[in-house]
Amino acid sequence: MKVSNVDLSLHANRPLQTPSALGRQACQDLSASMNALLADVFAIYMKTKNFHWHMSGPHFRDYHLMLDEQATQLLAMTDVLAERVRKLGGTTLRSIGHIARTQRVLDNDAAYVEPADMLAELGEDNGLLVARLRETHDLCAEHRDIASASLMEVWIDESERRAWFLYESGRRADSGGH
Repeated sequence: MKVSNVDLSLHANRPLQTPSALGRQACQDLSASMNALLADVFAIYMKTKNFHWHMSGPHFRDYHLMLDEQATQLLAMTDVLAERVRKLGGTTLRSIGHIARTQRVLDNDAAYVEPADMLAELGEDNGLLVARLRETHDLCAEHRDIASASLMEVWIDESERRAWFLYESGRRADSGGH
C-alpha cells in the first residue's frame, strides 16, 4: 500500500516506524539531533525549576516568577519536539536515564547557588541551546524538512529571549549599562 509516495510495506516489521517522505537517512539524522535537543531541553527545564525552587535574596519574587515562566516555556517545547521525531519516523527518549545519557547540558546539584550565578548559568545554557537549535536547523535545511526548521526558528527566538532576560536580570545596577 502506498500513501504519499511512501511504501507502507517497508515498515511492516517495524511497528514504531512512521512512514516519511524525507527518507531513512533524514529520519536517522534528524531524530538523533532532535533527541539530543530534547534531552538538553529537559535538562535546562529541570535546572530552571531547581533554581526557581531554591531562589533567595532581595530579588526573589522577580527571579522566582521569571524562572517559572521560562520553565513553562521549556516544558512546552518537549512534547512538540518528541512528537516531531515520531512524525519523521524516529523514536524518542524513554526515561530519565535516557535523558541523562543523551543530554549535553551539565546538571547543577549544588546545595546552594548564588542567585547571580543561577541566572548566569541558565543564560549560558540557553545560549548553548540556541547554538544547537541552529545546528539542527541547518540539518533540517539539508534534508528539506521545512516543518522542523520552522519549529527550530520559533525555539531559537524563544531561547534567545530567555538568555537575554537572564543576562539583563543578572547585571548589576552599577554596571553603567555595559
